[in-house]
Amino acid sequence: MFVSEGDCVAIVMDNRPEYLEALFAAWHAGLVAVPINARLHRDEIAYILDQSGATVVVTDEAHADDVDAAVAALDDRCTTVVAPGVDWDRLAETTPVALFERVPEDPAWLFYTSGTTGRPKGATLSHRNLMMMSLSYFADIDPVSPSDSVLHAAPISHGSGLYGLPHVARGATSVIPASRGADADEIAALLQSWQGMSFFAAPTLVNRLTVAPAIAGAELRNLKTIIYGGAPMYLADLERALDVFGPRLAQIYGQGESPMTITALSKSDHVDDGHPRHQERLQSVGVARTDVEVQVIDAEGVARPAGEIGEIVVRGDVVMNGYFKQPEATAEALQEGWLRTGDIGSFDDEGFLTLHDRSKDLIISGGMNIYPREIEETLLRHSAVDAVSVVGRPDDEWGESVVAFIVADGDVNPRPDDLDQLCLDHIARYKRPKQYRFVDELPTNNYGKVVKRELRELLRREAADSPTDSD
Repeated sequence: MFVSEGDCVAIVMDNRPEYLEALFAAWHAGLVAVPINARLHRDEIAYILDQSGATVVVTDEAHADDVDAAVAALDDRCTTVVAPGVDWDRLAETTPVALFERVPEDPAWLFYTSGTTGRPKGATLSHRNLMMMSLSYFADIDPVSPSDSVLHAAPISHGSGLYGLPHVARGATSVIPASRGADADEIAALLQSWQGMSFFAAPTLVNRLTVAPAIAGAELRNLKTIIYGGAPMYLADLERALDVFGPRLAQIYGQGESPMTITALSKSDHVDDGHPRHQERLQSVGVARTDVEVQVIDAEGVARPAGEIGEIVVRGDVVMNGYFKQPEATAEALQEGWLRTGDIGSFDDEGFLTLHDRSKDLIISGGMNIYPREIEETLLRHSAVDAVSVVGRPDDEWGESVVAFIVADGDVNPRPDDLDQLCLDHIARYKRPKQYRFVDELPTNNYGKVVKRELRELLRREAADSPTDSD
């Protein structure tokens, strides 16, 4: 195989040591890394490979079939390397190349995130972005020493990989569970062997660990920090977690476009129960990070004062260069030097930011972003589906679960099993609706647009009346 400066190298695999080897080897050789969520459907993988123009895909045996199918759909325009494997071993045994010199503005990581059309967009993160993100970690979350460790219990393709960078920069140990995931018994055992351990976790994982017997009986002296984010953390859950883990929780609010870095609620803020507004602070996402400016603006782009709600915008050296090969989307997201997050929030008088809503209709389930339109377009392929609207409902385990409201085309509703199979044929399993609700019509406004707010409110009322069971 032959790659040139600036080529994209995709990585589709479970957490394993070869993942980090591929990531840093790409940067060493002057290439751009494209970590892809290994849980995506092969069609989704093919889209990202095509859109990024990746010339090489590094994968593992568990995902080789899906990757091969995705590559075949692109007329074999890129080369697949299975790691570990013969080709990977041959690469590892070759004479090391000299470190390729890059400038800070050069692309380093294409972080694919859901877009307004349901198709993922590649946020182009430069070497400067990743450096500033790492420095901000040292400033706002924790100092890191070579004797510390970082646990990759969450996917390296997302938050865990990003927060692994400041640890690698300081020579700390990267610990990858044998399960490749987040098993409470395994995490409890690893905590006995590795000191100064930190890890990134979605709130759903924090909640699972909070009630896990293995954690309740574990010695936590080696646990340094749990950085959580990516979805709302409800107050009752957070208070339970603090009872179990003590002063080891730090919250971040960020996006792939401003990697893990917009605001933070520090470990000290979490345990400052003497503050008169402590509970309100716990329900916030903290204060602006060291390396960014954050504002709440009105529809005209004017900054709003404390207490008033508006769209959250951010600027700084951590904000992406733009969306890869998508100038229109870039122009919409980056305006006058500010990243328009699409999130709605307000500051208090002390600079703590509270999120009120997401103007984008993303569903966040288990820390994973799910865009409803992608699911709606899939379900509309069924001949018996006339109209569909997908929203998230509150879920005690996952944060939110996917519900599809469907208007049938005719007198007979489509079978849920058939709808499930349709989804499994076209999108990732975790995006499949947990429930199908058949209705005579969808709520619409005067312009004929579906009012999803009413559907979400219906689900919230039902959840308040009876506890949500996780499917």
